[in-house]
Amino acid sequence: MLRKLYFLVPGTGGKFACGGLWAELKTLNLVRQVCEAEVVTYRQRESNTLFLDDLLDRPTRDDAIFVISWGFHIPKLAAKLKSYNVIYHAHSAGYGFQIPARIPIITVSRNTMGYWGQIAPNSLIYYLPNQISDEFQDLNLERDIDVLVQARKSSHYLIKELIPVLQKQCNVFVVNSYVEDLVKLFNRAKVYLYDSAEYWAIQRVSEGFGLQPLEAMACGCQVFSSINGGLSDYLDPGFNCHKIAGYSQEYDRDRILKTIKEPPSFALSESFLAEYRTANIIQRLKIILPEIDDFFDRQKHHRNSIPNLTKMRLTKLAIQRLITKIKSKIASSN
Repeated sequence: MLRKLYFLVPGTGGKFACGGLWAELKTLNLVRQVCEAEVVTYRQRESNTLFLDDLLDRPTRDDAIFVISWGFHIPKLAAKLKSYNVIYHAHSAGYGFQIPARIPIITVSRNTMGYWGQIAPNSLIYYLPNQISDEFQDLNLERDIDVLVQARKSSHYLIKELIPVLQKQCNVFVVNSYVEDLVKLFNRAKVYLYDSAEYWAIQRVSEGFGLQPLEAMACGCQVFSSINGGLSDYLDPGFNCHKIAGYSQEYDRDRILKTIKEPPSFALSESFLAEYRTANIIQRLKIILPEIDDFFDRQKHHRNSIPNLTKMRLTKLAIQRLITKIKSKIASSN
């Protein structure tokens, strides 16, 4: 039997409500189809929800795994849980911290997987994409919104420059608050705009996955998007989307207006979306979780014997390489 997983989040709502939280809770529900799993908060006490400090007051147990995911909180959580089995569920990348090799890493995008493959070469690393729920599909509704854009994470250029120009020539709907039925909204829109590169550059971390452009595509929207971070996993300009902020405002305007009038045939096949649907994610979990469970069993009997790529070790290796090159040149000149 697999160990029980405890998914750690600061809170399940309120000031902690965001796309990353919803994605984490979706993953929790998918994991429950493979093994026992429960949510645990560590900042905000909530009724009917376990709180981390209360859980840690109990005797240390080896039959549990803690899943940590909240970027800026990871170093403190990893230190606090150093005597427990821990998985890092990595969304965004670029926070600058290190993860000890004893903690396996599950990444939500290949972009993030590549980052940790370089930063933590001695860690177990797996790829588990975020879920696109089956409800996100083309419902063949009347598309009465020409351009849809969500203000959150959008660039200054998009909100202050491009949108005002488009509003003079077509029906633009800007979302500034939580949307109850995002599926219906995507099905009403012809074009969806997403430009998060500026937002994540200011945050100094990467776009972990970028759920909404893919959800919009699944609903039949034509997407104009930035291609930063995890978006590069699935966006393919010219083939399934358009690149936003393309050289000039006028060029963007003209391409968007043309797409509204003459939509290209960018309909996504179910085979493309299958990677992000429930069945594939469950199948991947059935392989990933037993491997990690076995790793924790074996970790107790083996020490971490592979040298880490610390700054000191990298400097030493670079010096050794330089010395080898010098010796080789001397030998070849004699």
